[in-house]
Amino acid sequence: MLSPALAGAVIVGLVGLVAAFVMSRPEPAFVGAPLLLAAAVAWDRRPPADADGDDDAQPRITVAADETASGSSAAPTVAVRIAATAMRHPDAVQVRLELGGAAPVDAVLTPRAAARIAADVPVVHSGRQRVAAAQARELGADASWASEPAEQAELERVVRPRRRPVRSLPLPARLLGLTGQHVSTRPGDGGEFRDVDLFHPGDRLRRIDWRATARAGRAGELYVRRTTATSDAAVHLVVDARDDVSGVVADWSRAYPRPALSSLDVAREAAASLAAAYAAAGDRVGFDDLGGAQRVLPPRAGARHRERVLRAIDLTTATGTLYQRVRSPRLSPGALVFVLSTFLDDQPITLALTWRAAGHRVIAVDVLPARDARDLSARERLALRTVELERRLRLQQLQSGGVELMPWADVPAREAALRALTGGGRRR
Repeated sequence: MLSPALAGAVIVGLVGLVAAFVMSRPEPAFVGAPLLLAAAVAWDRRPPADADGDDDAQPRITVAADETASGSSAAPTVAVRIAATAMRHPDAVQVRLELGGAAPVDAVLTPRAAARIAADVPVVHSGRQRVAAAQARELGADASWASEPAEQAELERVVRPRRRPVRSLPLPARLLGLTGQHVSTRPGDGGEFRDVDLFHPGDRLRRIDWRATARAGRAGELYVRRTTATSDAAVHLVVDARDDVSGVVADWSRAYPRPALSSLDVAREAAASLAAAYAAAGDRVGFDDLGGAQRVLPPRAGARHRERVLRAIDLTTATGTLYQRVRSPRLSPGALVFVLSTFLDDQPITLALTWRAAGHRVIAVDVLPARDARDLSARERLALRTVELERRLRLQQLQSGGVELMPWADVPAREAALRALTGGGRRR
């Protein structure tokens, strides 16, 4: 594709020659002749057409990663190699790069330099993300011609969230499972001592308490030791992935926010940590995403299902749309529900209160990072204060409806809340 500059050079050159002829002065010719000569050279060096007559062949561009350096670094990086291979013999190659979600950067490089671009991209967020993207087009001498931009090449990675150790696991109000590691209050086998009762048909002989029988001294009566049953818990992890905001409030409306921990990073970390902890305890874990009804996993046990749930958490991304559930997701009877959300709108509040009214134990996990109000104008600070007040009213509404609250980003507050929730849950 010829550049408009080439046509401009021809027009200006012809005007200069005509002006020199009309005015009988050589100065306009000194301006027009070099332009016409440069245009002729550029026309002669234009790239040849392809066999099918297409003279806009695009360069080949590839984006690949050498390795992911995780190690003990707090911010892992991805070593990216970008190669924009020219199909013809251009004077330069224009490359547009998007690295790590930052704003695009344009660079004009020599063909040799464009074929060997290297960059270390810091990975700040978890989940599925585009690490690098590149486009390129070839340029002739003095930009006399330019090819069509090549199709954008991208490099995507799925970064697993960090799993925090969860030492205290809250349990549902009722344990309905038939087997597990948690002690319920129902009589059965495998649990702690419950009481001593008379022998009934069906009781096992090995449960006869001969000391209690001798102390009673009643002829014909035997006493047995009764224990409580063990059970597993059904846990639902409900992630609100409809929005994703960072702690830097000034970036909430920006197309390219600065690298910072976001609410969905906190939600993925919390969901992965809770899922791994409950699965290790032998409980059934389910997953649901309020951003789309297609990402639903019913609670089940086992290593394969655990990996399925963790994979669903890894792939959770913000939809960017306020998806509204017409019907609340179905839950297992007596399940423990974790609602992980920023609580910036009313839908997670409505669902949590609905589940609580149905008899489930509901724990609302606040995943909104600490707010940084710097770089805000006076009007924006007033708007943030309004949002904070509305959010505080929603959290108070949850507490008044019997929903328990737990922050996640604040580590001491999270540990204290987990201990309180573990000790406060009653099992029946």
